[in-house]
Amino acid sequence: MPDKPTLVTPTPDVPLAEFPRNEELPEGCLLLEGTADDNRLQVECRELTYVTRTLANGLPCPRKIYVLIPSSKDPIYAQYEENGYPCVVFCQGSAWHRQNLYVHFTDHVRLAERGFVVASVQYRESDLAPFPAQMQDFKTAVRYLRAHATEFHIDPERLGFWGDSSGGHTVLMASLTAEGPAFAQAEGETIVLDTPDYQQYSCVPRCVVDWYGPAELGRMNLVPSAQDHTEPGSPEGQLIGGRNVLEHPEWAWAASPVAYVPEASERALPPVLIMHGGRDQLVNFDQSCRMYERLRQAGQDVTFYKLPDANHGSNGFRCQEALDVVEEFLRTQLG
Repeated sequence: MPDKPTLVTPTPDVPLAEFPRNEELPEGCLLLEGTADDNRLQVECRELTYVTRTLANGLPCPRKIYVLIPSSKDPIYAQYEENGYPCVVFCQGSAWHRQNLYVHFTDHVRLAERGFVVASVQYRESDLAPFPAQMQDFKTAVRYLRAHATEFHIDPERLGFWGDSSGGHTVLMASLTAEGPAFAQAEGETIVLDTPDYQQYSCVPRCVVDWYGPAELGRMNLVPSAQDHTEPGSPEGQLIGGRNVLEHPEWAWAASPVAYVPEASERALPPVLIMHGGRDQLVNFDQSCRMYERLRQAGQDVTFYKLPDANHGSNGFRCQEALDVVEEFLRTQLG
């Protein structure tokens, strides 16, 4: 027969250090002493639709965003949840095709555990909508996050961008046009660089991290590459609407971040961190050199790291040292 129930002992309302520790130790129970949390926050993940576009064929195209939000029941973090965490908006590379938003998920969790809200954005792939759909979507997602800043515990004044490969291209384009031109021209066509969604909110970042993103499309086949970057079916050709990149230089230039760097006398850009591998087989290191040189010539704030033997997102980019550079830059710029 079970023991007769006894009265419940009230839980004392005292600090944890004063709460009575149970000293029972059944035979065979092992002790793991000296443990303490390493100040990592708990992380909540939400997956949401931030906008639904209408494609050229009339079909709806919902775009997703996942948001990693730090959370803790420890009162020491209450001030951060009330005032908002810094936010990193990430764009996953995919050669502008369909993205796998979870490629860098472990890196994003790491940042969220350390006090950043991290949001990963799905754009319309070039198979569905060509340039400038990708940067339009990313800017809309940024505005969506600021519109829901309280819900996501975001400080809307401390928001930065990070992207890799075509995602690096997208975050560069979004940041360079956030306060810049609303339109571009190519072969007599007007290219609208933004949408009316959430226009009451800014899409200007405090800083930008570009990992091995294309910067000048017309130069990509002038240097060694394991991939074609010229033909209409190439990633860059599909991005600009199924055109040959070299035969349509105006379209290639309009879709190139270097084209939108303002002169220093015009306006200051958010600080930029560029990281690129010296053995990148898909986007040659030369591309980031072009971006870096253009920003420096314009007197902008840019930091450039070369990983001498790294490939396109591997052989060096999946290491603690590379992630530490990114985290330190983000912490310095976002506070």
